[in-house]
Amino acid sequence: MLRIFADLTKFGIVLFSILAGLIGYAAGYQSEVHFDLHHFLNFLLGLYFLSSGSLALNQAQEWKLDQKMNRTSKRPVAAGKLTPSAAGLLALFFLVAGAQLLFSASLLAGALGLISVFLYNGAYTLYWKRQWAFAAVPGAIPGALPVTIGYAAINSHIFSPESVYLFLIMFLWQMPHFWVLTIKYKEDYAQGGVPVLPVARGVSVTLYHIVVYTLAYIGVAFAAPLFFQVSWMYVLFFAPISVKLLLDLRRYYRSNAEQKWLSFFMWINISLFVFLAVPVIDKWNFLFTRSN
Repeated sequence: MLRIFADLTKFGIVLFSILAGLIGYAAGYQSEVHFDLHHFLNFLLGLYFLSSGSLALNQAQEWKLDQKMNRTSKRPVAAGKLTPSAAGLLALFFLVAGAQLLFSASLLAGALGLISVFLYNGAYTLYWKRQWAFAAVPGAIPGALPVTIGYAAINSHIFSPESVYLFLIMFLWQMPHFWVLTIKYKEDYAQGGVPVLPVARGVSVTLYHIVVYTLAYIGVAFAAPLFFQVSWMYVLFFAPISVKLLLDLRRYYRSNAEQKWLSFFMWINISLFVFLAVPVIDKWNFLFTRSN
């Protein structure tokens, strides 16, 4: 039963969202503010329940589509382990609980949480994904919001340079991350009738856009000093990971997506946490380097 619950709520993705939210919370936190454990737990649990509810609702919405695709046919609702109504009720409970907790942490965090649910379970799931080859672009907005929700939970200035940087990194990362998978599972998406970019426009066009968004992603990361006060530590991590990412991207592109897909996919995911976390660690490194 625990396995079914973890699969229904996509625990791995939820954990990823929580980590992004924690990075946003740390970026928005001000050193002169007293740490409130109760407030922090409200934010943390709120983000957990809201993310879990949104992902469970997605399976209740798309169980018929999931049945058509080998990659998703074993999901709990699609496989008949849970009825769509049961999944929907659990999702609704989680969404309400998550929204209440986020609103208790911050009105802005709660509002952003509801916006992310509307964009993902409404606009993306019901329309963009089914109609548009470039659905991943606006669909990346709710995917990037957890880091902004974390920031908003403790700091209302969500258009500050720090918050904008974190959102842009998460937003731009999602296109190459997702499109690499859509090339790998192109036939699956075609079988399900989902017009993802490689199905609708072909692999060559998809590779072109992967290159464009990866370069934009690395470009924003390279511009981190314009958003954060960073130190040598950022350069130490940024340079080798960026070089590795670009080398794998070059080989992946030149092989027409036949080689280095897994290496590129792995390194772009690793780079995300470096590009997100290291500037935030730099912000707080005075706690560890301050002389007595």
